[in-house]
Amino acid sequence: MTTQSPQSPAIPTDRLALIKPIALVVLLAVALAVPSAAPVLFPGTAIMAIAVFTVLYAACASAWNIFSGYTGYIALGHAVFFGSGAYALAIMCKGWHVHSDYGPLLLLPLCGVIAAIIAIPVGIISLRTRGHTFVVITIATFFIFQLLAYNLRFITQGSAGLELPIPSWSGAAFDPPFYYTGLLILLLAVGASWWVRRSKYGLGLLAIKDDEDRARGLGVRTGPSKLLAFTLSAFFVGMLGGLWAYYIESVFPNSGFDALFDVAIALMVFLGGLGTLAGPILGALILIPAQQYVASDRTLTSWYLILYGALFLVVILLLPEGILPTVRKRLIQWRGRRPATGAAPGATPGAFPGGPPRSGPPGRVAPVSSDGGER
Repeated sequence: MTTQSPQSPAIPTDRLALIKPIALVVLLAVALAVPSAAPVLFPGTAIMAIAVFTVLYAACASAWNIFSGYTGYIALGHAVFFGSGAYALAIMCKGWHVHSDYGPLLLLPLCGVIAAIIAIPVGIISLRTRGHTFVVITIATFFIFQLLAYNLRFITQGSAGLELPIPSWSGAAFDPPFYYTGLLILLLAVGASWWVRRSKYGLGLLAIKDDEDRARGLGVRTGPSKLLAFTLSAFFVGMLGGLWAYYIESVFPNSGFDALFDVAIALMVFLGGLGTLAGPILGALILIPAQQYVASDRTLTSWYLILYGALFLVVILLLPEGILPTVRKRLIQWRGRRPATGAAPGATPGAFPGGPPRSGPPGRVAPVSSDGGER
């Protein structure tokens, strides 16, 4: 009896499923250690300020991705919810005489609820349209709210803006509370994004992204599904707007409702990977430190908007799918081109050691690529 030697085991398909949780735990540990390690590695308070903005914008991008990444509707009006959350916190702190250090932080969920309530009528109106019309309506909504912030002076004090309580934290102790709060919101936003992507509801959103008319024909309630994702996204962005206003200690119409905010978070998501979990975070980790560097360099400040637009064009033209999807595709192609492993020396590729040759049409030789593997 001829004994067949066992074939070399293939690379397990679930190895990536084991690597991902380990990588997430390592990244979370690094993120938690940033406030204690940053002052040692980088003396001064500037690095922690960059860390706060990076976490804040990563959370905003992840929240934006919940709607735009899964439905395919590119929204350029989320500054409405960011500014609404910022003004909501300032008005509540002023009206309720909130002066404690952690009091404004405890009001952040209420800021998110207010932004979500605003998102309902905005979504009902704007989500009746698609494509470029939807983009234009979201931009128009943004300018409407910015003008309201200027003109409703009895609420917003117009161009004079509103001030928020100044926390008693100082020096190296000032940034960590804001950093950890932003990190918590980021984790909640990523968790919500993960749930949406893995749920039946998320499959409906992805079906809308592929073909909305066909999804409706298959029984997906497209209108309520889009509105729920839009509202959930606005909830997180509203909380982050309140956190940003408390960190800055003031809010003005041109800063709370900033057109560059929408461009920034869209660019982060497109850079990292639209519709992915880690793409928005990767985009924020790349873009925000670079943005802060450009803003701190006086010779580059005048080129700020030009560099922003040029980077956006480069991402769209060279990395239309984003960094993570592009890298994943390249890895799959590379693994597909790798020669078969485990074959005996001198054996024909595709033949089993000690066994019969691979079946195929008689008289036909399997084509072999230049690297020795079958096509």
